[in-house]
Amino acid sequence: MTNKKEIIVGIIIIGNEVLSGRTKDVNTSTIATWLNSLGIRVKEVRVIPDDKKKIIDTVNQLRKNFNYVFTTGGIGPTHDDITAESISEAFNLKYDFHKEAFSILENYYKPGEFSEGRQKMAKMPTSAKLIMNPSSGAPGFYVENVFCLPGVPSILKSMLGGLNNILVGGDPVISKTLNLRTVESEIAKSLSNVQNKNSEVEIGSYPFFRAGKLGVSIVLRSTDQNKIDQCNDQILQFIKEKNIEILREL
Repeated sequence: MTNKKEIIVGIIIIGNEVLSGRTKDVNTSTIATWLNSLGIRVKEVRVIPDDKKKIIDTVNQLRKNFNYVFTTGGIGPTHDDITAESISEAFNLKYDFHKEAFSILENYYKPGEFSEGRQKMAKMPTSAKLIMNPSSGAPGFYVENVFCLPGVPSILKSMLGGLNNILVGGDPVISKTLNLRTVESEIAKSLSNVQNKNSEVEIGSYPFFRAGKLGVSIVLRSTDQNKIDQCNDQILQFIKEKNIEILREL
């Protein structure tokens, strides 16, 4: 195992439509899963409205506390897409047409289709670096450690690969899952004892209900395979003592 520093991320989901329940957030899961593969861990997620002051304050707070910050939403063509302008103010940078972004969009649309609204998607901090968009043309951008992506899940997902060589990751997070035919109250004390002995392994307990029966999934997460194996052995020991059934598949 290498001794890389833990790299941590905060995610900011921006949009009144998410807070109202009209739109379901799936971007957090997409970003977190991708970051895990790079050895980067999401430590905090906030959902905030399309409010300039709130965006500025949240970005300025999180960018000081995390190695990277990702925002989603608010970089489209409509009046309530104010993330780019807010990021400009957060960093005290000029907000105007980004020359490269404008050129990309101008070439993407057919003559006569590059409307004022679409031109708005080229406005951002003029010194920002771009995140290419293979799906719909309009790029995202980043300033220092803050990365701004669109809110549309399919477009966001298509843009993440372009950042693989930009982010500096840590050791990849490894996980192992045990699915048990039991209830949490039956294993709570034993699981707590195992966690206390294995501080470098994150142990999660997640109840489920399938085929009319209750069960619990125990998920072990760490950057060290040996520590996961050690923790797993301790859990298997108390499972055996309690005569709990292990489910091979769900």
